[in-house]
Amino acid sequence: MNKYIKDDDGRLNNFAVEPRIYTADAPSKADKRNYLIMAAITVVLVTGLIAVAVAASGTST
Repeated sequence: MNKYIKDDDGRLNNFAVEPRIYTADAPSKADKRNYLIMAAITVVLVTGLIAVAVAASGTST
């Protein structure tokens, strides 16, 4: 359902339909565990990336 509004000059304005608002549920214990696992994997990957960058930049001296 679109809402069309014409102004005095005859231009047409089309407004977006607003989404329904809802409250978020609190994360369960399984969700919290999964967040911790993803955070640990992210830390390992970022640390490895930084180690590779440092190692690659130190080889040209």
